[in-house]
Amino acid sequence: MGVEHDMAAYYAQRAAVYERVYFKPERQTELRALEAWLPTPFAGRHVLEVACGTGWWTPHGARAAASWLATDLNPETMAVARSKPLPACVGFATADAYRFDAIQGQTFDGAFAGCWWSHVPLSRLPSWLALLHQRLLPGARVVMLDNSFVQTSNLPVTRRDPEGNTYQTRTLDDGSVHEVMKNFPTQAQAFAMLGARAHSPEWTDHGHYWVLSYLLS
Repeated sequence: MGVEHDMAAYYAQRAAVYERVYFKPERQTELRALEAWLPTPFAGRHVLEVACGTGWWTPHGARAAASWLATDLNPETMAVARSKPLPACVGFATADAYRFDAIQGQTFDGAFAGCWWSHVPLSRLPSWLALLHQRLLPGARVVMLDNSFVQTSNLPVTRRDPEGNTYQTRTLDDGSVHEVMKNFPTQAQAFAMLGARAHSPEWTDHGHYWVLSYLLS
């Protein structure tokens, strides 16, 4: 619980400047390609977005969706997301990504998480994915998008714990220093976590980002 609580507090403090990371010059070509592709897997679907943060990916993914529910635990980051020009199908809900108990009475045939997988402790990934899958209909499309480690573009990994999770040390504008869990899985490691309902997984390495897409039985 400590790691998850510390991470939530860190992102609440960072909300106003979070999107600086998306303006790194070396990432621009990849970002435009990902933004253009993201509506495709969700066209016509009812989508649950996990940990939307400041909503960088929300307007892109939701562009052709039937409905899109963007969720996050932090009101600070969701305030930024709500301020963006968004498709009419987008709604918001405050929800803990490890519980989803605040989301009732809705069914989803799509799910998206941008830069969330890397913050889930390795020991919790299988159970978290199983929980997410319980909220989705058979035939649902799931897309995970996250960072690859590129030495010239990412902060260095400063620690690895006994479980194998890796951490970065980050300094905010106010001078506060935070240790943040940030994992960088391989394709094989990610596929091994998916569980029995996931099939037809596809992995695309864009350089600074990776995308994992699959269907649920």
